[in-house]
Formats: sequence, structure tokens, C-alpha cells
Amino acid sequence: MRRVSERPQSDDGARSRVFRDGLLDDQVAIVSGGGSGLGRATALELAALGARVVVCGRRPAPLRETAALGPGGQIEPVVCDIREEDQVAGLVDGVLDRHRRIDLLVNNAGGQFLSPAEDITPKGFRTVIRLNLEGTWLMTHAVATRAMIPAERGKVISVTISPHNGLPGMAHSSAARAAVENLMRVLAIEWSRFGIRCNSIAAGQFATDTLLTKYPQPIVDAVAGTIPLGRLGEPDELAWLVAYLASPAGDFVSGAALTVDGARDDWFGAWPPAAAADDVGRPLGERRRTDRDQPV
Repeated sequence: MRRVSERPQSDDGARSRVFRDGLLDDQVAIVSGGGSGLGRATALELAALGARVVVCGRRPAPLRETAALGPGGQIEPVVCDIREEDQVAGLVDGVLDRHRRIDLLVNNAGGQFLSPAEDITPKGFRTVIRLNLEGTWLMTHAVATRAMIPAERGKVISVTISPHNGLPGMAHSSAARAAVENLMRVLAIEWSRFGIRCNSIAAGQFATDTLLTKYPQPIVDAVAGTIPLGRLGEPDELAWLVAYLASPAGDFVSGAALTVDGARDDWFGAWPPAAAADDVGRPLGERRRTDRDQPV
């Protein structure tokens, strides 16, 4: 199975496979969590369409790798912890100083750990809520108030997770992502008077390094079997939807929650499935990593 870090770069790798050249010329976009996985694929697609893309995250090396994969000079790496208000303000002010505008914000950064709900500590719950919900709010509020509301235009896309009927083993993340989705619905209404469109994308299981290397191997081996289409998604398939929403074709789409998961949201089955449980039927958890190893 191909991993996102092995995304092939051909002679025409700077061109989109789906959209026309120059579709997003002159636009400026910020993609949080742009150093890997879905964020990297999104940044590369937007840059291939002509946008100037700023990728942010906590670790500089993956951000620089994303920038190097993009068309010459179109992607800028900026280190920023979206949980820290001063860092977010500095990021947004810096983009405005350099480019004078922000047309698109993609809230992709997030993270969680697999655990039965009864084993999640208050600290673990707060950590996931702060990263996924508060970080998304800080980024969205800063970009809107500093750039989009004054310009009376802009688009915000927040990446959440499916299924909407609950994600067993991730009570903390399910709570945070549901909140983000509803936040986008509310802001789509409130900020429509400024010409700002807000949407969310509920992502299913995609063939990223995070999925393929972070979770217990029995779950990785079995996950495609829980998807009616019978396969994992490719990161480009989410990036194309972001590009569509960023383009003029998405101008009348606002307040929507778009699910991209091969129909898994509609069919999950009993919990825990045999492949995700130990020999006494207890749901599998994951080996906890240090903060440095957590996803951006």
C-alpha cells in the first residue's frame, strides 16, 4: 500500500491531475498540520493550482519536506503550535505582512490516541480537546478577524473525522471533532454577512503514515474491511475536495459537513470487532508516545 510520504513526483508533478492550471492563481492559503498526511497532500494540490501556501506545524523538518516537494517557492514552512494564541497571532500577522491577504484557511492539524473511554484521563481528554477544538478556534478566529472579515471574503475548511455516529476508542476526539463541525455550521451563518464560507470535511481512513504506523497492527490490517468500498482513501482524494471548495465551484457551498470515507460512516458493525480486541474481548489501545512523537 503506497504511503503519502512516497507520493510520486513526475516531470509534471507540479500540475493537478484533476483541475485546470492556474485555478487558484493569486490566492493565499494556510494549511495547518501541513508537514505530513492529508495536510501535505492538500498543500501540494493547492500549490499546484497556483496558490501561495503557508504550511504550519510544530516540527520544522516535515514542513521543510513539504515545501521542497511543491512547485518552486510556492509553499512556505512556518513553525507554529496552534494551541498557543501568541504563536497563532504571529503566524497570521506574518502571512499578512508578506502577502497582504489570506483567502483560504485549512484547519487540518489535530491528533488523538486510541483508548477505551474508561482509560482516558482528564489530562488526556483536555489535551485532545485543546489541540483539535481550541487550536482550530484560535486559527479560525485569528484569520477571520485579521484578514477575512476586513476583506469581506474568504473560506475556512476544517478537517474532522467520521463516522458521525461515534468513533469507539476515541471518545475525546469524537467530542472535539463534533464540536468543530458544529462550529463551522455556526460561523457559516454568522460570517455570511462578511462573504466568508465555512465548511468541514469528515475524513475517514486514509493511507497516511500516521494510520499505517501509529495504530496497533491488527487494526491497520483490518481497517479496509470496515469500509464498504473495500480500500483506504488516498490523500489526494481529500485534497481534491479542498481544491474544489477553494475554487469558484465552491462559492455557494457553506455550512456543509462533507463526509469522505468510502461509505464507512453508514456501516461500522459491532464494537469491538474481533480484529480490534484482545483475547478476552477488551478493545485494543495504542502504546502512548512522548509529546515529541505526537502528530502535528
